[in-house]
Amino acid sequence: MASFEIKGGRPLRGELTPQGAKNEALQIVCATLLTKEEVVVRNIPEILDVQNLITLLSDIGVKTSRIDSTSWSFCAAELNTNYLESDEFRKMAIRLRGSVMLVGPLIARCGKVSMPQPGGDKIGRRRLDTHFHGLSALGAQIEYDSAKEQFIITGKKMKGAYMLLEEASVTGTANVLMASVLTPGTTTIFNAACEPYIQQLCKMLSRMGAKISGIGSNLLTVIGVEYLTGTEHTILPDMIEIGSFIGLAALTRSEITIKEYYPEHLGMIPHSFGRMGIRFEQRGNELFIPIQDHYEIETFIDGSIMTIADAPWPGLTPDLLSVFLVVATQARGSLLIHQKMFESRLFFVDKLIDMGARIILCDPHRATVIGLDRQLPLRPATMVSPDIRAGVALLIAALSAEGTSMIHNIEQIDRGYQDIDKRLNSIGASIRRC
Repeated sequence: MASFEIKGGRPLRGELTPQGAKNEALQIVCATLLTKEEVVVRNIPEILDVQNLITLLSDIGVKTSRIDSTSWSFCAAELNTNYLESDEFRKMAIRLRGSVMLVGPLIARCGKVSMPQPGGDKIGRRRLDTHFHGLSALGAQIEYDSAKEQFIITGKKMKGAYMLLEEASVTGTANVLMASVLTPGTTTIFNAACEPYIQQLCKMLSRMGAKISGIGSNLLTVIGVEYLTGTEHTILPDMIEIGSFIGLAALTRSEITIKEYYPEHLGMIPHSFGRMGIRFEQRGNELFIPIQDHYEIETFIDGSIMTIADAPWPGLTPDLLSVFLVVATQARGSLLIHQKMFESRLFFVDKLIDMGARIILCDPHRATVIGLDRQLPLRPATMVSPDIRAGVALLIAALSAEGTSMIHNIEQIDRGYQDIDKRLNSIGASIRRC
């Protein structure tokens, strides 16, 4: 288990370029299975989850080759269907959450797939019902083998259908969308997720020959086609990294410029940081965050405590609530964080309390933060990263605390952030990988 040794309390200064979006990359890489022709994907982040997924595709029979540091070529002309039934596939698929998005493309190409319960962050229940209800509406048969703890999905006679998804799940929408583009007939997906990740997937599939309308809305209509062709695709900058860098600049009193800043792909992220009292300035496609000694959280019009909660696009992504919580610890004012989606994602606050933060964990979904306005700075501590997003929030906290902190189990951070230690060290941080 690797660790970070962080010497905090140092203001940072410089430019940061966000990596390619992790959540988009996982979908796009899976979508390369839908064609026998070459697909070139650019701006792929070199992070553990994506690299494991590429390795898994290679084992399935996809010809993968690296073009440069962020670009890969994929050609799924022939697939090794026997490997899909092997213990090796099962062990590899268990290791990452993104493996669940192999189901849609593999059903469309092979007609059958066995998929174990996928892994990923331990942040609470992450149901697959939306995926399977959508595939069932297309005519797929789903069984669960309790002995092997895996799902067997068969879909050799699927046809287009109308469906109303019970939740606007990003990965669920992606799975159903990828299955439907090669399914005969017309498929209507209501209450579809419409995040930029899904929009990007729709645009890529359309360039490959898919017939999709309603892109950017929660009502997608898909007319199935017989085959898809190859294409090229460029992944967007990661909105979660951009939000993490804004929070880092505020908490550490740093002057940071974020490159490749496109607010149309960020939803409520800039607005929500603005309500925290954080100032920033857009300069072309860059975001400049100045040094701020103090930032004050707004209240609602009636004077009640500000609440920041996750919501479907264009609402605030749940992946950033951990960062907002950490930033609020040194703000002027109080904030209620409401994490609606996952019931275990706020449990990392005990580590922040050990650092001197004033936080009341109301229940598994809500935490009240009483800002200290820098009068009592966070103290250094030794911590363990529980998941990707809490891990980077703890890293930001450690960078603000004067003294030396340790974060163990940083493999969790590496799953979502590429060379985060090297990139932050380049603008003045002191992070040593042990």
